[in-house]
Amino acid sequence: MNRLKQSQVYLWLSLGAFIMIFPFVWMVLSSFKTIGEMNSVYIKLWPAQFNLNNYKLAINTVPFVSMYWNTFLMILGRILTAVIFSSMAAYGFARLEFPFKKFLFSIVLFQMMVPNQIFIVPQYLMLAKIGMLNTVFALIFPGLVSAFGTFLLRQFFISLPMELEEAAIIDGCNRGQVYIYIMLPLVKSGLVALSVFTALFSWKDLMWPLVVNMSLKKMPLSSGLAVLKGIYVTNDGVLMAGATLSFIPILIIYILSQRQFIEGVAQSGLKG
Repeated sequence: MNRLKQSQVYLWLSLGAFIMIFPFVWMVLSSFKTIGEMNSVYIKLWPAQFNLNNYKLAINTVPFVSMYWNTFLMILGRILTAVIFSSMAAYGFARLEFPFKKFLFSIVLFQMMVPNQIFIVPQYLMLAKIGMLNTVFALIFPGLVSAFGTFLLRQFFISLPMELEEAAIIDGCNRGQVYIYIMLPLVKSGLVALSVFTALFSWKDLMWPLVVNMSLKKMPLSSGLAVLKGIYVTNDGVLMAGATLSFIPILIIYILSQRQFIEGVAQSGLKG
């Protein structure tokens, strides 16, 4: 009976995995199809012939080198600022006592509950005032402070025993040294999970780059691909080729940090 239940679990998991993976398989295979195959009334998963014409058209239409570079800088900048500022704020909320602590943390939670679109106009006006529109810094700007990162890392800091800090302070460490040399190394899995989450959120950010940047060479991959979608007619094969090219970097990031990502997410769900 246990084997039957186990087989049923594996069957449902396999079905769920297939549903999740199939769109990506369809995207990659469609990137090799011709316009006729894409517009055919008959559904064909496998292309009649693998050709790279769609990839050539996509590369000639969109400056992928510039967009890859912009995406890399945006992700790197948001990860660094999220890890630095969120870990500092999370440590303060988890370990320090100061006036209005609960009220200030409730503001952090409130920011997580409201849609990001309500911050677009204020952030745009701030960038306009300092003359930083149509720059790479404009792509990084919304990620300078991460409410999600503060909440996530706070869960890790809370779980650590107080004796570690007390022993470090007795040995002569100040709060800054305790934070840098004692606490941060112990929440490394949380920092990795936050980095991967931040990379994912940044990679799929579509609206903000279109609002603050007008030049195609200042666009990241997610927003630059919008150029491949025509106003009246769209070559779906070229669009699939561009989507496949933009999918590669985030796939590499996930493969390289898969173990730490899963460990960090699992641990964050058990804490608090």
